[in-house]
Parts: sequence; C-alpha cells; structure tokens
Amino acid sequence: MTKLEETYDIVVVGAGHAGCEAALACARLGLKTIVFTVSMDSVAMMPCNPNIGGTSKGHLVREIDALGGQMGINIDKTFLQSRMLNGSKGPAVHSLRAQADKAMYSLEMRKTLQAEANLTLRQAEVSSLIISEDKKVKGVCTVSGATYFSKAVILCTGTYLSARCLYGDVIEYTGPNGLKSADHLTSSLVDNGIEIFRYKTGTPARLDGKTLDYDKMTEQPGDERIVPFSFTTDPDSVQKEQVSCYLTYTNEKTHDIIRENIDRSPLFSGVIEGTGPRYCPSIEDKVVRFSDKNRHQLFIEPEGEYTNEMYISGMSSSMPEEVQYAMIHTVPGLENAKIVRNAYAIEYDCINANQLKLNLEFKNISGLFAAGQFNGSSGYEEAAAQGLMAGINASMKLLGREPVILDRSQAYIGVLIDDLVTKESHEPYRMMTSRAEYRLMLRQDNADLRLTHIGHDVGLISDSRNDHVEKKRREISDEIKRIQSVNVSSNDKVNKLLESYGSIPINNGVSLVELIRRPELDYDKLLPIDEKRPTLSYEVREQVNINVKYQGYIDRQQKQIEKFKKVEKKKIPGDIDYNDVPSLRIEARQKLDMLRPENIGQASRISGVSPADISVLLVYLEQRYRK
Repeated sequence: MTKLEETYDIVVVGAGHAGCEAALACARLGLKTIVFTVSMDSVAMMPCNPNIGGTSKGHLVREIDALGGQMGINIDKTFLQSRMLNGSKGPAVHSLRAQADKAMYSLEMRKTLQAEANLTLRQAEVSSLIISEDKKVKGVCTVSGATYFSKAVILCTGTYLSARCLYGDVIEYTGPNGLKSADHLTSSLVDNGIEIFRYKTGTPARLDGKTLDYDKMTEQPGDERIVPFSFTTDPDSVQKEQVSCYLTYTNEKTHDIIRENIDRSPLFSGVIEGTGPRYCPSIEDKVVRFSDKNRHQLFIEPEGEYTNEMYISGMSSSMPEEVQYAMIHTVPGLENAKIVRNAYAIEYDCINANQLKLNLEFKNISGLFAAGQFNGSSGYEEAAAQGLMAGINASMKLLGREPVILDRSQAYIGVLIDDLVTKESHEPYRMMTSRAEYRLMLRQDNADLRLTHIGHDVGLISDSRNDHVEKKRREISDEIKRIQSVNVSSNDKVNKLLESYGSIPINNGVSLVELIRRPELDYDKLLPIDEKRPTLSYEVREQVNINVKYQGYIDRQQKQIEKFKKVEKKKIPGDIDYNDVPSLRIEARQKLDMLRPENIGQASRISGVSPADISVLLVYLEQRYRK
C-alpha cells in the first residue's frame, strides 16, 4: 500500500511559541503551510513560568506585535494580572509582564491557528528531513512513513528532541509536562551534518493553592491601570479585576536541607549531561553559588482561573520528591503545602546556532530554517521572536523577495538573532536589556514606530494599521516642534503649579521644553499653563514627553547608531577565501571561515576576531573592490 504523500509550500516542525508564530506568518503571507506537533495539548503550551513578558522580554513581545505577530494579542485575551516592571527607572528598561492563564493561552492560540486560511495543524512526530544531493530541503517524513513535500522547512522543536525529565534518581523519557518526546529527528539532523548541543532547563513544583497560607506572604497586586501588550488592543477592553501573586522567601532551614541532600540532585551527581541556563538557575544551584545569601525570593503565581495550581517562581529544582517536600515546607506560607506536580529538570537536543545565517536559514542546507529553543535560546518570548522571523524569511525566500534582517540598532529581535548566530554560546541564551547597546532607542513604548512599517512592507500589517502609526508619528513630530516655540512667563499661576510639584519657581520666562526636562515635571503636568495645546492621545503624549526629556541622550545614541550602520553596510562577499587575506591571524581566519559573517559589523562581534584583524580585512576588501 502506498504511504500518505502531501505537498505544501512550507512545513513547520513544532507548535510551541516559535512554531505558532512561524506558521501564522507563512500562512498569512499566502503560503500553504502545515505545522506538526507531537500533541495537540502542546500547542503554545507554557511548560514552565505562567507569564509573558518581563525585563527585556516585554520588549520582544511588543516588537513581535509591531511586526504582525500573535503573542501580544493572545496574552491580552488570556492574562490574569498585568504589571509594568521597573516603573521607577528610566523608560529604556520599562517592561510589561502579564500572568497568563496557561490553559486559556494555549486554547486561544490553537483556535487562532485552526481558523487561519492556508494553515493545517497536524498531530504527528516528524522523524527525518528530506534533503537533496545538492543540499536543498525537499520536505519531511513522519514516524508513520508519511511524506510531506515542501519548498522550505522550519524546525521549532523546543525542548522535545530526545528529551528526558529528571528529579532525584527518577528519569522519565518524556517531553515537558509528561508529554511525548521526539526521539527520531536528531539522527536525521546529524546525518545531514548539523552540529547538536545538549542543553538543560528546569521548572519548579506546582502546589495546591488550597493548602497555602497567604497571610504569611506579601500580596503582589497588578497595576491599577492595565497597559495591553498589543498596539491593536483597546486599553479600555483589558481593564478587569486581577488575580494577585504573593511574595515569600527561602531561609537557612531551606538551604540546610538543600546542602544536606545536594549529592542527590542529578545536577550535582553528574547524571545531567546538558548545560543549564546561567540566568535561571535551580534553587540548589543558587544555594551553592550564592552561599553568602541567607534567603532567596519566591513568587507564588496562579497557573489559571480554573485551577488551584500555584507556581513557585524562583524554586526550580531537580531534587528527589521527598526533599522537595521538605524544603518547600520550610518556607513561610508553604508549611502545609501539597505538591500537585513535582519539580524536574529536562534535557534536550538543540543546535549550535552558529550554523545559521542572519535570516535563520542553515548556511549549508538551502530552505531549512530554525527557531526557538532548538536554536539554543530560552524563554517563550525569545522563541516567538525567532519563529516570526524564520516564518517571514522562509516566506520571503519562496516569494523571491529579499530576507528581512533586523540589525542591533533596530530591535531587540535584531540583538537576539545576531547574538545567537554570531557569538559562541555553550548555555541557553536569555535576552536581557544589558545586551542591547542602543536600548534607549529600543524602548518597549516605541516598538510600533520602529517596526510597523517593516511588518507592512512584508505584508503582515494592514494599510489602515500602518496609516495609524504614521499619523501618530506626524502628531509626535508636530507637537515637539510646537512646544519648542512655546515660552512660559513668570506669574502666580505658573509658579503655584511649579511649587505644587516641588519645582523651583521661575523669575524670568523659560521655554516649555526646559520645564518638561525638570525631573519632577513632565509634559502632562504642564497642561494648565500650555493653553494652546491640542488634544492628543496618551501614546502620543508619552512619546513627546520621553523625546523631550531625553533628547540629549537620544541624540548621542543616534550618532552612535549612524557609526554602527556604516560598519554594518560593509558587506563581505559570500565566496571570500580567508586564507587569501594576508596578515590575518590564524584564530581569526578559522573563526571567520567557520561563521562566515555577512558584514564587517558582524565579523567584529565574533569572539577571537580582534580590531587589528578587522583592519586587515577592511584593507583586503578595499583592494578586492578596486580590482
């Protein structure tokens, strides 16, 4: 009997946060797409923390939304609590974070995928790639023997490849949450010359909320005024009663139990082979590494509206079951807690992302793209951002259009992808604001102004939405020009207003801009003395205020970006033989040949390539261009 054969434009392997964004982007750009998942229950599943956003991650979600992705829209529909983090600091590090209803988030995303034209969602395990002799991807095969031909394949396998979950001496060969692992694809990847890493991550126990004493913890409510993630969400539509989180701490008793049983943790006994994330360590790792600290923060977070399960953020572990109970019971408020799901570590196969180009296509296999934790990153938001870009670029390849490459001065997404494919990493990569050199320009509040026109050019943003953003841009520019010409005279009304905010009264006339730049004042506070001010939306007023207050810093960073752009524009020919470059050090020659950077800027960020090597390379390229 003939096995099943079907043909699509694009195959997406995996329906986690990366796979969902990739598949939706491809389908919305008119390409016939199929997305495979090992289980329908794993579509956009949140196997670890029950939230979207957070420091730097909120920036990614806003950027995904500005480009036409789905994550921001989905969390706005399914959140339980919302908070703007770092509100007391400057706008560059303000980050939105929302507690998600895990089940509803997954169901809503699954509904979105299944309603999308050109998109098929299929439960099956992909076992191998079909690669031609000239190294072009032709499709995939599943464990059932079915063949799905395609012109491009996007791998978004998350933490499922050859996965195993561990706690104490218990080893279960499953994916996260006990779901089926994908045990066949790795061998096909290796056979096709793809370098595989073994990484590890972990998750805390889930507790029965009925058994917790919340009076012993500090309540953490949501913001009074909720800010949505998506620029398309009406802020009034998301104002609702929120569910609280709670703050508590470990103590020396907790740490003593961990130290006494440290040899029983597979992380320290040598059972775990994979490398774990430095910036999200397990509780046993924290106790060992930070032995001078007598307590660590724990946040008790709800997993959903229709479940009692509570997540202990900050207490990821792979300790034996009885040790988990013992250490949890030492924490204030958790003395009588019952575990619903044990904490565990999970190991999985992923790739060395240095094998990818900036468009997330494999350098040596045409039409094969990769995104998400499969690329060695961690986090739902990092995965979704890569998935969106891989979907866009696979579609651009098939449509005969130029790839969309966001650079480090344009977006956190640009920083994320450039770091992954350019810099050597031997641990799961996590996005942080400190990684972005131009973070004052890459704020979460201006993601629409930075990226909507790119999403529109791609075809994922409608004309009306793009027009709305361009109108906003004009209003911001016009208002800044107007207030630059407004002078404020010294009088009782003005000085009473200034004194009410603890600001020094004026004796002579000053510009409105000068007053806005005072730390205790802002654009909105000065409305009573700005009589000709037009009626503007909050988002326009916010941009006016930030641009005026931080103009000096913004101008300085803009000059830095202009210098950066000059270097990024200097392309390196794809056929360059680094052995022909005289005076290039052996290490630099090897690294450049291995990573094949696309421009001088990317080359300069490679570990082992010095400024002197870049100077030598520039001289060589100049001579080559002249010839």
